[in-house]
Amino acid sequence: MDSYKLLITGGIPLTGETYVSGGKNTSVAVIPAALLSDEPCTIENLPDIEDVRVLTDILRLLGAQVDYQPAARRMIVDPRTLSSCKVSYRQSQRMRASYYLLGALLGRCGEAEVGYPGGCSIGARPVDQHLKAFRAMGAEVEERGAKITAKGKMRGAQVFFDRITVGGTINAMLAAAKAEGSTILYNAAREPHVVDLANFLNSMGCRVRGAGTDTIRIVGAKRLHGSTYTVIPDQIETGTLMIAAAATRGDVVIRGCIPAHMDALTAKLLEMGVSVGDMDDAIRVRTARGHRAVNIKTQEYPGFPTDLQQPMSALLTRANGDSVVIETIFEARFKHLMEMQRMGAHVRILEQTALIEGVPELYGAPVTATDLRAGAALVVAGLMANGTTEIYEPGYIERGYEHIEEKLRALGANIRREPLDPMEMRR
Repeated sequence: MDSYKLLITGGIPLTGETYVSGGKNTSVAVIPAALLSDEPCTIENLPDIEDVRVLTDILRLLGAQVDYQPAARRMIVDPRTLSSCKVSYRQSQRMRASYYLLGALLGRCGEAEVGYPGGCSIGARPVDQHLKAFRAMGAEVEERGAKITAKGKMRGAQVFFDRITVGGTINAMLAAAKAEGSTILYNAAREPHVVDLANFLNSMGCRVRGAGTDTIRIVGAKRLHGSTYTVIPDQIETGTLMIAAAATRGDVVIRGCIPAHMDALTAKLLEMGVSVGDMDDAIRVRTARGHRAVNIKTQEYPGFPTDLQQPMSALLTRANGDSVVIETIFEARFKHLMEMQRMGAHVRILEQTALIEGVPELYGAPVTATDLRAGAALVVAGLMANGTTEIYEPGYIERGYEHIEEKLRALGANIRREPLDPMEMRR
């Protein structure tokens, strides 16, 4: 349990300018990819978040030399001293993206042993498509107890994913980067962080083509050289800040983002009556009136992101009218709405669908974050609510948002930490 709680006194419009940190989802793929290099790599614009710190610990335990400079948002990884290809269950449970170490270690060493991944409890996250890709490239894969082992010389292959899988696409790219011959991934994911990983691999001398489409071709390289690479801005942080600005009926300029990555969210905010304008690397969100209810269905990119469903559905609890939110990616992503009922939200949940009846007001109440994006949604709710909202288990938020409290305070939010008293520690 976290030793503190977040207190938010809502009802204050957010105003001013803020910036977007480097992408969490990109960073947790690019850092393992650095293990494939035969020389040191420098990764820049890394967010100072818990998942990056966890990967730093794991890479050091594997024997790699890692110079992580959080203040500079920079990491230098020298994989030449790698001495192990095993990641314990205890370490892998600290984050979901630990499974990318399977593809990276398999690609570099020809073998890997990694405990099952942990991370947020938002539903099943099967790795069957990951393992299918490894087997197609020649690996012998075994699932036993709490770990996955894979071994074999990687050879180019054609991989047909049965369903779109971001994690499976990234893991297959990592395993194929130094494989003998060419690999073709069909029905591949198209997310921006898939494209960013491809760009990083290319910067090291791999040949990846088609990232951003549903067919990706990778020509493996015997040797990959070092690279200095800057990760893209965080798409989900951008969206969360956009939603927070709309929720508080504020006026916020978000700099250092990629507006084209936000098209699905921008379209929905415009449909709600929010003013959204974009410049080269900035987005301005303004709202001066009530929001209209809208319907949302999460889909793979370029559809509406599942990671923004939770903050967005929090916003919809105060929209004028009834909204329908259909979650197609993860089955346990409405827990935040059940917490928000304590704040006065009117919600019915029917399997993968949330029926949201907009209410005039939300009220501050004690709520608990159950995962990363649920925590962000409760922050949005607290910013909208009358009175003070207490958010317990806020550590989830630190997994994916860099200094979000400071950024919100700079925009005028009343948000602060407070230590838990002994009675609260027993909750």
